[in-house]
Order: sequence, then structure tokens, then C-alpha cells
Amino acid sequence: GDGQNLFTEDVTVVEGDVATISCRVKNSDDSVIQLLNPNRQTIYFRDFRPLKDSRFQLVNFSNSELRVSLTNVSISDEGRYFCQLYTDPPQEIFMTITVLVPPRNLVLDIQKDTVVEGEEIELNCTAMASRPATTIKWYKGSKELTGKSEVEQWSDMYTVTSQISLTVRREDDGVPVVCEVDHPAVKDLQTKHYLDVMYKPQIRVSQILPASGPTREGDLLDLLCQVEGKPEPTDTMWFRVDDEMPAHVIVSGSNLHISSLNKSDNGTYRCEASNEVGKAFVDYMLYVCDPLTTLPPPTTTSIIPTTISDTTATTEPAVHGFTQLPNSAEELDYGDLSAKNREAGAKMAPQPEATSWFRDSRAGEESAITAVDHAVIGGVVAVVVFAMLCLLIILGRYFARHKDRFRFKVSMDDVAV
Repeated sequence: GDGQNLFTEDVTVVEGDVATISCRVKNSDDSVIQLLNPNRQTIYFRDFRPLKDSRFQLVNFSNSELRVSLTNVSISDEGRYFCQLYTDPPQEIFMTITVLVPPRNLVLDIQKDTVVEGEEIELNCTAMASRPATTIKWYKGSKELTGKSEVEQWSDMYTVTSQISLTVRREDDGVPVVCEVDHPAVKDLQTKHYLDVMYKPQIRVSQILPASGPTREGDLLDLLCQVEGKPEPTDTMWFRVDDEMPAHVIVSGSNLHISSLNKSDNGTYRCEASNEVGKAFVDYMLYVCDPLTTLPPPTTTSIIPTTISDTTATTEPAVHGFTQLPNSAEELDYGDLSAKNREAGAKMAPQPEATSWFRDSRAGEESAITAVDHAVIGGVVAVVVFAMLCLLIILGRYFARHKDRFRFKVSMDDVAV
């Protein structure tokens, strides 16, 4: 304002509410304060009200403030109000009352109440006679949508119309479309429409029996056709696509039952349903496998460990742990060797703990066969080692016997010379 000691503030008020007008004086010297309306008519002179409008009421009067309330504010009350201070020279400032008007009505219009899946629909939302112009927001469920708005002005009022287009899906059935007003004069003003979407049947075939695994000859087969649609499907049927339905197949409503499967049941079975919107189907491919064969009970294979005793120097047992042979016939001690071979043979002989796995195996036919294979291989290896050891012993004894003859011959040759 122009005055240096006079202060006031602008006021924004919703139509029908109360506006408070205040004229304040800083460093007051008891000068007279006066309040005037936009037509420059005196509302209050000090604490006296010359104006006959009883909506103006004195709230506070002092040397430093004149405060007045205006009830039931209307649009006609909007404008500039003046505070005057009778000093030398006089001071004057003004404040502005702005009146907000919420929408008179909020209307949501839809082309048709019931729509079919895949159709595009148009919705219009209109906020009538507001001030200032309203901003309209759209939501489908919790998702915000973008609309196209048009604004019309009538005198000091504004009417806003917003439009959106939606392609509906079956998931949209029962979802609210919300038109919400964003305006400083009102909170939480909205209107909504719940989508009513019709869609053709949605089908799912479940295999109840057998619960898991492949279908085999002699098995019981139970299929359930689950159908969902809007409106509710009225016609649900089972039939075989590639051939006639076998006589032993029982169809009861949405269930298909075969008590004992056989190879002739192989084929494609179709569940089909329809309603006012359309028709849908799901195919079930049946392949009957051979029945499970019953295996004979597992056999028990026992291997009795045996110990080979030494009867002569040439029939020693195979020694798996023998790693060093004598360097010459003289170093070969037959008694020691026989004793060592008996000890090695005793070590080689299977112990109860070593063969307990084979004796007590109940793992079935494959485990028994594997045990026999290992025993045969071990026997062959033992025979080969035993033969090689016997050959070495025989050669050692041979060289030991002919060693003295060789020395004697050499001595005779020296005498002859």
C-alpha cells in the first residue's frame, strides 16, 4: 500500500463461508481508522457501522486495529476493500477478496452400461459452474488415466468436460472408473462407474486321476473341465475330436471318466463351452502308456570265502600284496617264502566284514549281478598271480640245482688244463 504505517492482507474465501477483513496500524497515534467496500461506501468508521448490511460484524477495534467479519460470502462480494487512516496526509491501502465457487454438479456419462470384452468405450465427466475452472482427474482402479478436457465460460463461471476412451478386458469387470475433481474450494469430490464387462468362456482342464505320472493301461482317468464366463456359460460338453467317443467313457456335466484305460482310448478329447458372447474350447491329448511290469523279487547272492593252504613248495596261493621278488636263487628261503605265502594267503582270504555286503545285499537283481561280476574278476586275477608266482618258484629251484653242476664242470676244466 501507499501508507507506511497501515497494513492489510488479501483474503480468499469459499462461497458461503466467512471472510475476515483486517486493517492494522503500526506506531499508532490514535488516528481514525475507516473501512470501505469496493463501491467506496463506508462499512465501519472506527467502531461504528454506517452500512446497513448486517453481514458485516465488528470483531475487534482498537487504536492499532479494525477487524471486521463478512458472513455468507457471495460472488458479488468479490473485489477491493480499502483501509483508510486519517493522518496528515491521509493514508490508504487496499486488500482483495477472492471468492471460490466449487462445482455445482459432477456428472459421469458412459455410452452403455454393459460392454463386451475387446470393445472401446467412451466416458465423459462434467464439472459444472465452478470458479476458477476445475481440473478433472481419471482413475481406473488405482491407475491414473489421461483425459482430454474442454472448458466453457459462462459469465464468471466455468464448466469443464473431460473425456477418456477405454478398450475393456475381462479383468476390468467390476473395476471402478473414477472421475475426481481437483479444485481449491472442495476436497474429495468424485463420482465413479463400475465396469460391467461380458466375455466368452475361459476353460481349464484338470487331470484329477491319476494324480501324477503318465497314464497307463488299466489306470482310472478323471478329467474336470472348469469354465468361467460372463454371462455364465449354459452349454458345456465333452467330445472326441479325431474319432467317436468310446462307449465305456462316462461324461457327467463337466467331468469325463474312464474306469480302465486301454490303447484304443488314445486321442484328443475336447471340452467346449459357450455363452451369449461366444464359444471356447480346450483340447486334452490322451496317450496311454504300457502298464508297469512287475519285477521278480530280488535274489540273494552269497560268496563263501575260501583259504588256499600250501601243500608243497610249488602250490602257493596268489599273494595280492607281494611286491618284491628274490634277486637270486641263493636268497630264496623256501621255508620263509612258504610261511610268508601262507600269511599273505590268509590276508588275501575274504573276511566276514569284506563279504558281508554281498551276503546281506537286498538291493535287488542289479546289485546281485554286479557282485557276481566283481567276484569273477577277482578270481581270475588271483589265478593269474598265483600262476606267475609258481613259475618264479620253479625257475628259482631249477637254477639252484644246476648251480653246483656248473661250478663242478668249471673246476674239472681247470684241472685238465
